[in-house]
Amino acid sequence: MTLPIRRRLALVSAVLVSVILLGLGAAVYLRLEGDLLSAVDDELLTRATTLATTLAADGSTPDIDVNQTDVGDVFAERVAADGHVIAASEGFDGTALMSSTELAAVHGPTARRALVQTGDEIVPTRILALPVDDGTVVITGVAIDDLEASLATLVSQFAVALPIGIGLAGLVGWLVAGAALRPVERLRRDAEAISGSEPDRRLPVPATKDELTALGASLNRMLDRIEATLERERRFVDDASHELRTPLANLKSELDLALMRSRNEADLLAALRSASDETDRLVRLAEDLLVLARADGGHVPIRRESIDLDETARTTAASFEGRAGELGVRVEVLSDGALRLEADQQRIRQAIGDLVDNALQYTPRGGHVTIRLARVASGVEIEVADTGPGFPPDFLATAFEPFSRADLARGRAAGGTGLGLAIVRAIAEAHGGTVEARNGAAGGAVVRIQLPV
Repeated sequence: MTLPIRRRLALVSAVLVSVILLGLGAAVYLRLEGDLLSAVDDELLTRATTLATTLAADGSTPDIDVNQTDVGDVFAERVAADGHVIAASEGFDGTALMSSTELAAVHGPTARRALVQTGDEIVPTRILALPVDDGTVVITGVAIDDLEASLATLVSQFAVALPIGIGLAGLVGWLVAGAALRPVERLRRDAEAISGSEPDRRLPVPATKDELTALGASLNRMLDRIEATLERERRFVDDASHELRTPLANLKSELDLALMRSRNEADLLAALRSASDETDRLVRLAEDLLVLARADGGHVPIRRESIDLDETARTTAASFEGRAGELGVRVEVLSDGALRLEADQQRIRQAIGDLVDNALQYTPRGGHVTIRLARVASGVEIEVADTGPGFPPDFLATAFEPFSRADLARGRAAGGTGLGLAIVRAIAEAHGGTVEARNGAAGGAVVRIQLPV
């Protein structure tokens, strides 16, 4: 189960502080213990050196301090190599503190802990062995029960302080996390209050110029994009409704007229032909709307295959020969030769066809429409140019928007829906290409598609 961020931050704070305190406590304990034992060893070495240099001629060991001969304080003994105690401090029971094996391993000052039996108790001590030139070993020692008691007191105090420190760290982490997340919570509440009925509402951005400011600005930019998308979708639906309303009204009118009893056979045939034309227009409009509706971020689903672009363009141009002949316009294809690429042939034909269809609508009688194919550094280029009046300058900025028309005076009855260039852009982007519209230097409209090979 995932914990809330605030609890996770408090837990992480407590864990980090506990690790830090444990590491710090262990370091302090080890450092203090080492320093204390080092001081004891230095004192023992001084005493052992003094004893080794002042041995009596008879081999006795002089007292270290006539006022401190109890084993609970300091003591010393001289031991033979076989472990036999030659002499010992007064008050010491004479027990050898090291075995013969341990004595054989002493080649210099050697210090370690030892437990010494004194009467009814065992006293923890620190002993230091120092070899003498005559083969004996001088061992000095001191009781360290007070030292160990001090270290134990330090551990117990630390054991009490540790949970208190962890608890305080968790509390501080909880409070700090709450303070840090409070502006985020305000942003969340403000975002929750924004609804579709007020898409222009934005989040208040704090003036702290920190990460929260950047977050608020990013969310507001996201809301701007969402609002723009909703506006495009709303405009798209409105325009589509207007486009569908006219042919549907015409179709309904023709059918109503056809149902009138006074109509003769010729009138009925004319009404049915008109209804058929309106139905075809509705079918084309529905297909165009379907292409745009299926576009995901401008990418129409495509099926790539190896195609001959020159053959595809010529086949598309041939399908317009009848209409071009009626309009008195010549359609020609200029190509650098066989150009092959991986693309969806049906979509490429649709894009070229939409461009030729638009060009024929604006090219006057006697003019011509040119489909030019060329290989460029980035791939291949498809250009459709006409000898018409060209695009209005203010139209170029929105040329590829759905339902955008170059000639607003031309009614829907002329057959235009304003979807052709939008579909061309969607097809080009689906193939990883680009499209641009401009006016030719000598006049006429030019639309250029660039596709990667």
